[in-house]
Amino acid sequence: MSSRIVDAADAMVSGSSDLVVLDGVGFGVADVVRLADGDARPVPGTDAMKRATESWDAARQIAATGRVYGRSTGVGANRNEDVPTEAAAEHGLRLLRSHAGAIGDELPAREVRAMLAVRANQLLAGGAGLRPTVVTALCEALESGVYPVVNEFGSVGTGDIAALAQVGLALAGERPWRGAEHGLSGVPEPQPLDNNDALALISSNALTLGQSALALHELRGLIGATQVVGALSLLAVDGSHEPFAAPVHAARPHRGSTEVARRMRELIGAADRPTPPLGRIQDPYGFRCLPQIHGPAHDAADALEEVLAIEINAAAENPFISAEDMTAYHHGGFYQAQLALALDHFRLALTQVARLSTSRLSSLNEPAFTRLKPFLADSEPASSGVMILEYAAAAALGDLRAFSAPASLGHAVLSRGVEEQASFASLAARQTLRACRAYRLVVGCELVAAVRALRQRDLRPDPELPVGRALELAEAVLDEDPADRPLTDDVTAAAGLLDRFTEIWRGNT
Repeated sequence: MSSRIVDAADAMVSGSSDLVVLDGVGFGVADVVRLADGDARPVPGTDAMKRATESWDAARQIAATGRVYGRSTGVGANRNEDVPTEAAAEHGLRLLRSHAGAIGDELPAREVRAMLAVRANQLLAGGAGLRPTVVTALCEALESGVYPVVNEFGSVGTGDIAALAQVGLALAGERPWRGAEHGLSGVPEPQPLDNNDALALISSNALTLGQSALALHELRGLIGATQVVGALSLLAVDGSHEPFAAPVHAARPHRGSTEVARRMRELIGAADRPTPPLGRIQDPYGFRCLPQIHGPAHDAADALEEVLAIEINAAAENPFISAEDMTAYHHGGFYQAQLALALDHFRLALTQVARLSTSRLSSLNEPAFTRLKPFLADSEPASSGVMILEYAAAAALGDLRAFSAPASLGHAVLSRGVEEQASFASLAARQTLRACRAYRLVVGCELVAAVRALRQRDLRPDPELPVGRALELAEAVLDEDPADRPLTDDVTAAAGLLDRFTEIWRGNT
């Protein structure tokens, strides 16, 4: 990539939808995802590069005239040890080498790219005091597709220092880049990182933030898709529209629940004040409490995105280099309590949504609700139909429940007691990413059963309605054979359909 620099206005005027401007101010979750997936090119903004340059110049002047943590001193418990002037240049590389000790499996390219995108943008917020060519190098890597080898474990929520030290050594030419061995060009030129660069680069939670952004983007969409699946299940059991009535939610106006009820009315074509049913007075909770359980999950997603919007654009490096007053401020702004708690809250809310899906699955297996054979079986005596899906969904839900355990309850005392608290936001991010697959499978089980029930009852909602389009899409993919047979492929296909259902929920198709 050329070292082209633009501002946001330039990007809009050019109409380059494949460009993402890194400005250190308004970079968001969707931007992280686009760069992680290779769907856009990163371009540093003009004003942002100016901030980064001013910060770099200020940092060198400050470090030359006083004691600055990590630049003229050691780090952690070694913070009071001064670095001799003649050893300063090598101090930075020694710091990177000693801290590049992340362990475990190599992270997939997508997660590493998300980290690079977040770190490049944070540096443009202008508080790191790191040489600006590092930003250019990170953008070159994002555009070319190469990425450094990074291992999964090394952070406790007070900075992804081990992972970022591995990135630093790759930038310095001492560690490998993945992708280059497959013929991808674009490995950045080695950067001359020294004592003024090392801590400035690794003092960040960029990996945790990148993983959090990827998980939030996927799961927020899946929660919406689950509402579409729930609407199909509602139709399959002749469920009441009353739980979604506008007066019900105007009387208890929680934002998320009110919006879920409104969207549910749109999905199924229900009136704001639907006519009471002639049959059942009240449905099971899986249908009746859908707004009250989905709503908090949407609220939790919003809260998590607000935290990420701040952190992804934050100059949270320690020390914070203020070019305005030529001061290095030593602080604890890297501590990720807000993020850890927001991630924990989101997973707990997500698990309740998944649990509600298993409740609806149980209702779909019950003749009292479907007027069909138990387990939606065929006409053969003692057939089991979709019975096993309840077990499979419960097993996947078990994993999801384990992933929802609050990571913020963790505790660690490190570096000879100097760092006596840890947020474990890094664990929370990993758990949230891992929840994606289990969640998909739970809802995929419900979708298979809902489509089978609608087929057996020969129910076809209006194809102009969102739920009608969803059923057409599912029927085109899912096998209609009701005979007892393995349902593994059916659930896999249904889980894969959920991204299309997300688009239906958003009103994009």
